[in-house]
Amino acid sequence: MQQVLLPLSPAEGARFRRESDVDAYPLFDLVAGDSPPDNRGHAGEQADVGVEECEGNPEEHKKLIPHDMYYNYEDLCSRPFITADSNIPQNLLHLSHSFGYDCGRRGNLQLLDEHSLAFIAGNLLILLDVHTKEQRYIRSSSGGGIGAIMTHPSKQYFTVAEKGRQPNIIIYEYPSLRPYRILRGGTGSTYSYVDFNRDGSLLASVGGAPDYMLTLWDWRQEQVTLCNKAFSQDVYRVTFSPDCVGQLTTSGTGHIRFWKMANTFTGLKLQGLLGSFGKTTVTDIEGYVELPDGKVVSGSEWGNMLLWEGGLIKVEICRKGRRTCHSGTIYQFNLDEGELMTVGSDGVVRSWNLETIDTADAVDDSGLFEIEPMNEITVGRNVSLYSMVKSSIPETSIWFAQDSKGSIWKLDLSFSNITQDPKCLFSFHAGAIQGMDVSESSHLMATTALDSSVRVFDFLSKKELTISRFKQGGTTLTWASDMLNSAGGLLVVGFDDGVVRLLELYNPQSLHTVAGRTHSGDAELRLRQALKPHNAPVTAFAYERNRKIMATGSTDSTVFFFTVGERYEPIGFVTVPGPVQGLEWSPQSHVKNTLLIFCQNGHVVEVQCPDPEAQTGGNTFQLSELPTMHFCFSSIKSRIKRDAEIAFRQARKEEKKKEREKRLKKLLEQKPEATEEELQEKEQEEDEEEVELPPLYIPSRPSPLHCGFYSTPGSFWLSMGGYDSGYLYHCKFSEQQSEDPVERKDEPFFFIPVHDTDHNPILTITFNSSRQLLLCGMEDGSIRVYPVQASDHQLSSMQAYWALSVHDNQYGHVCHIRFSFDDMFVLTAGEDGNIFSFSCLPEEELQKAMQLKHAKVPSPRVGLEMEKAAQDIEDPSAYSIETAKQKLELDRMHKEAEERKQERRKKLAELQSRFQALLEQNLSLPEHIRLHHSEFELDPRFHEEIERQTEERVMEVRKELSWEEEKHRIGLNKLQTMFWESVVQDTVTVYAFKSGHKISNYRLLALPAMQMHLHQHGTAASQSVPMEQEHWRNKAQPGKEASNISLQDELVTDSLMQLGRMHYASKPSEDYEDPKDVEAIQMATEKMGDFKLKSAKDFTVPEHLRMNVEKKRAQLVELEKKIFEKKSEMNSRVMALRDSKVVIVSQLHAKVEQLQAIQQHLPPEKRHPLPAVPVLMPEEIPERKHRYTRATLERYATLRVKMASGLDEQQNGENILELLEQETQHTHTEAQNTHIEDEGVETHSQKQAEELTELEKEMRKVEETRNLYQQDKLLKQMEEAVWCFDAELRVLRHEKQELDVYMKMADLRHVTLFEELLLLKEFEKREDILQERLTTYIQEEQDIRAKMHECKKQMELKKRDILRLQGKEKTLTATFQASLGENNKFEEFLTRVFKKKIKRTKKKETHGGEGGEVTDDEDDSDEDSDDESDRDNDEDYDDSETGAPLDDSVCPPREQVKKNRVASRICNVSTLKGLNTPTAEQTTTTAAQTGLKTPTVEQTTTTAALKGLNTPTVEQMTTTAAQTGLKTPTAEQMTTTAAQTGLKTPTAEQMTTTAALATPGTTKADPVKLQHEAQRG
Repeated sequence: MQQVLLPLSPAEGARFRRESDVDAYPLFDLVAGDSPPDNRGHAGEQADVGVEECEGNPEEHKKLIPHDMYYNYEDLCSRPFITADSNIPQNLLHLSHSFGYDCGRRGNLQLLDEHSLAFIAGNLLILLDVHTKEQRYIRSSSGGGIGAIMTHPSKQYFTVAEKGRQPNIIIYEYPSLRPYRILRGGTGSTYSYVDFNRDGSLLASVGGAPDYMLTLWDWRQEQVTLCNKAFSQDVYRVTFSPDCVGQLTTSGTGHIRFWKMANTFTGLKLQGLLGSFGKTTVTDIEGYVELPDGKVVSGSEWGNMLLWEGGLIKVEICRKGRRTCHSGTIYQFNLDEGELMTVGSDGVVRSWNLETIDTADAVDDSGLFEIEPMNEITVGRNVSLYSMVKSSIPETSIWFAQDSKGSIWKLDLSFSNITQDPKCLFSFHAGAIQGMDVSESSHLMATTALDSSVRVFDFLSKKELTISRFKQGGTTLTWASDMLNSAGGLLVVGFDDGVVRLLELYNPQSLHTVAGRTHSGDAELRLRQALKPHNAPVTAFAYERNRKIMATGSTDSTVFFFTVGERYEPIGFVTVPGPVQGLEWSPQSHVKNTLLIFCQNGHVVEVQCPDPEAQTGGNTFQLSELPTMHFCFSSIKSRIKRDAEIAFRQARKEEKKKEREKRLKKLLEQKPEATEEELQEKEQEEDEEEVELPPLYIPSRPSPLHCGFYSTPGSFWLSMGGYDSGYLYHCKFSEQQSEDPVERKDEPFFFIPVHDTDHNPILTITFNSSRQLLLCGMEDGSIRVYPVQASDHQLSSMQAYWALSVHDNQYGHVCHIRFSFDDMFVLTAGEDGNIFSFSCLPEEELQKAMQLKHAKVPSPRVGLEMEKAAQDIEDPSAYSIETAKQKLELDRMHKEAEERKQERRKKLAELQSRFQALLEQNLSLPEHIRLHHSEFELDPRFHEEIERQTEERVMEVRKELSWEEEKHRIGLNKLQTMFWESVVQDTVTVYAFKSGHKISNYRLLALPAMQMHLHQHGTAASQSVPMEQEHWRNKAQPGKEASNISLQDELVTDSLMQLGRMHYASKPSEDYEDPKDVEAIQMATEKMGDFKLKSAKDFTVPEHLRMNVEKKRAQLVELEKKIFEKKSEMNSRVMALRDSKVVIVSQLHAKVEQLQAIQQHLPPEKRHPLPAVPVLMPEEIPERKHRYTRATLERYATLRVKMASGLDEQQNGENILELLEQETQHTHTEAQNTHIEDEGVETHSQKQAEELTELEKEMRKVEETRNLYQQDKLLKQMEEAVWCFDAELRVLRHEKQELDVYMKMADLRHVTLFEELLLLKEFEKREDILQERLTTYIQEEQDIRAKMHECKKQMELKKRDILRLQGKEKTLTATFQASLGENNKFEEFLTRVFKKKIKRTKKKETHGGEGGEVTDDEDDSDEDSDDESDRDNDEDYDDSETGAPLDDSVCPPREQVKKNRVASRICNVSTLKGLNTPTAEQTTTTAAQTGLKTPTVEQTTTTAALKGLNTPTVEQMTTTAAQTGLKTPTAEQMTTTAAQTGLKTPTAEQMTTTAALATPGTTKADPVKLQHEAQRG
């Protein structure tokens, strides 16, 4: 063995990881100037995801790693952790060999060269030589395990992706195994898969939880190219497309994703498209393959293949008949030489036509495409293939396959005539190791697992010796002491079904050869005894210290005791409060011999050793009086932490008190005059508020108990899991044991904290033989070695330790750990399926110390080869020992009860016989002294009561069976309806008398009711057509009918008038047509047609030639009816022939009887032999098959009793009905033969010895002649009858053969019509869809036409309104021009005002009016809204005529004009009267007092400008608005007004001040008053 490396210490490993995390690693990007990527992943799952870039140092882009640079392996590999300042050597344990294989890990098999395989085993990568079976090891650098491995396409490198905190990817060179590159920062916790691209320049990695990061590496430069979050759940695989550069695919839990590296304006990006399952059920995708054209074929959980294109499922591929491609999940796809190979969990490898799959498409709505594989190979029955790798030899068809059932296979996939059978190269345990133990006298180790196998290993020579397989999985194992078996080869194995098997290990080479048998192999296991003490999995074994008693524990909460000897005999069992976790007997140092039982739910029970001689009585093995002590663990971890917190706070208070005293002393020295109050204030300022202590916590669910062991009598140590992990608890049993064990709450009296085990509890503990080393198996897959003192039961010396990560850190819990018998080896077994052996000395020193190169296998017992094999318990439902005893006791009770019943019956029979004798004696007495039958009754009420009870029981039974009776009645009716009533006539075969000819009728089924209904309708329609044609034909020939009538009416007239009328009547009418012409025209119309080709555009199928489903179904029904009629006709003839045969047979019987009567009067020499009377065969009279008589039923009952009792052995279970039929036929034959008497019987007259007279002789001679004639006549008649019947049968048989040909043609026609019917149905479906669409479109067209019609009406109305409004507009325009007059100086302004477009809005309801009525103006606005909307599209006169927009200040709206007129009127009045123009304040105040709307700034300014008055300043307007509570003009209004009037624009400060003083608000003016004011102005 070559061991490549030694481990790195955890401290150095941690230092190395910290340095590697701090170092900035180079970043590689294909696009220059791209920003540094971010190392965070998106949480979303969009179909198109942008790139997630990773951090890096841009300065290192220029740094290139030399191609010849390598890392030092000794600086990388993880090493054991050793407590600081301890004297524990670093090389305490040396890895010797690995006996396991983590076969359940994905992709855990890679090929390095043609003879080297690589796979992961916990924290090791094992390089296995296929030929020499030597192993080399590479440890992980992080100590956290290895996540994935992958080989480079060139086979010059291989990748090891690790697990742990910020794990690395290390690329090793092969075969030198030197670390070549280290890739850092790709994920946060673990790598789940890695893969190289086709040329090996890029590496893709995908991480596990929690980040699921997809990273692309330029691995030669240790730089990240791109990275992104792959998905939000587990990702199983990532691969590059071998043909499409820049494309990747990932798959995992419920998803598949298609990635593409795309160049964008910001650089190279990684875009992902999430596959949509559509109608297909969402499935986990384990395997897939990229096709050359970009499509992807993936597997599914149910075994079918999915063809993906463009992110969607194009088609689902299955086998013919919709069978799945594989019976289970498809784990891997491979493209090899133009074929697609699939690897399934059913252990089958199939090859498929790649081109067919690539071009596959669904043929119907099911979305399935059916295809059959080209070739397939079944590896084995109990095989589940997980992955395959191809041999590196060029042009080879050899593959190596990973079997999740624990094997590595070598497969030849050439699929040719010389293809080799699959070969299993290596075999391991599949799944977690459930039991492991070592021999006490040799370097042998035995293991078992749920894969139903027991294996024995020689860990000195590093090989597996033997394996035994069973039907149930193994759950625990122990190696019996040498005191019980001098050879040391007895194994006790517990199984999943509660069975305990004692297996004997021996060396078969030492056996004597028997009957030429040769023994091969180094060791064999032989079943010695099988027991079943439990009904649930066995979990623990323990031998008593004197090796006289064995105890077994199970998850059924029982512990069974057995006496140890040549055969293990049961003593009894005890029940415990929970499933048994472990058993331990008290050591020799203890006074009492007790058993400590550890339960999984935290209960511990101590049971005194039972007496082997004591036997339990009764019907149970339960030891109810055995003294027991109970302990129920109660959590104290919360109190421990609380006490630690209190102690910490107390120590901190003491420290602070000392510091405070120092400060006070120093303060007094500085300020001697300081008072006591000042000092106390300073102390209070320094006091801190104490945080409240955490409350005590006890988990609601008890923590699991992992292991324990005795310390002193009555005391023991426990290792707990869950919340209470992190400590070893020292416990003892309480003296008060009266409390219910389930309700007990006991606390440990002492504890020891164990370093770094709060979330990593101790699962198993063992000591070496000197008890100076304590081995611990941890939950994280590591092992610990604690040096302790041999007599230290308090474990006070358990301080420093040596730890090494061995098994997988996530699921490789170390449940079994053992020292070898000489303490030279340590063996560990974990739930990851790995088994490791460690030596306590280096390899060189170990070989010097060990003189043997292999372990000694025990020799077989004397006479072992002659012993009979022990009986095994293979049935999982077999009775356990306790159940069997209870069943035996129950059988005994039943037997006793039956014996008592028999005694009662016997007494009752004696009484009945005595009573019968009395009745007979009474009948023998004379009638006058004879007792009546009623006088024998003691009381008639007894008989009445019995009858009443019997009737009640009968009624009760009928009620109970009423449901079954009705069920069977309905079932019988259904069966009769389906199989009997539907048969019109069953098959009858008629045989000929002389020849071997026979004829059978047709088995006819009744026509369905629907067909009969259609047939009746079709017949009525067919009859109506001729009647209608005849009716119209008669109407077309009225002259012929009239001529016949005239001839009948004029027969009595004279001949002349008759001739004249006949001549006149024969004259045809004017519309008469020759019937021949009518018939010819009709024939031409029907048959010749109009000679239009079907390809012509104007060709239409005539109505009577059109075919639909109903017509085709009518044709089908008509054909079936004709077939039925023909067969019925033939059947009637066959049945008539059968009936004639029955008559002939009866006649033959009568004639035979006549012949017998005649031959009695003939001498023997003149008698002709009687012909054999034919017998009707059962096939000719099937209706008599089920006829029975009372004798038949009695014989049936007799045969049934014989068959049930087994007395009739020679018949060997034949069918009773067949036997009965044979007996009936045999009886009938015997009855036939009884009619034929012996030919040698002589009549009474011939026996007379007296002599006859001449006359009597003459009369006898005449009578003899007549009898001879009658004999010949009868024989001839019989022969003729037989010959005629045979002739009729042959003629009818010939006719039936011709009919058979006709029926075959009719059947073919029936098939054709049925296929046409199916096509028509399909066409009808499509036509219905098209018709529905047509109807929908017609309805839509009608709706659109109705809407168009309505729109046209509305358009006409609008046109009328437009014409009316245009007339009004012309009238208004003329009126306006007339009103202007000539030379009006305001013509331009008024014209613009006249032409201005005004958009009116609806006014709100007046709140001051009664009832909330709407004003008249609002109604007018509603009426004119349509007119205004039409005017909106007119030309804008302001822009077109003046070229400038019309300002409201220059030409305000109509309402504003009215208001302006009021203000103007005020100014005009003031001017005319010589008064001063009112200021803005006066105007606003006046408007507010009169209820009018205050004129705006524009109105006031405009009015002032028109009248030549002084325009009010901005301050005046703003102040006035603020005082009156009106709305302040905006800054735009002020600025616009100032610009138009030539005033000074107000400053920003003025506007701001004005806005601050103003309060928004407006007052509405009455429009009616404004109108009146405007008219007055």
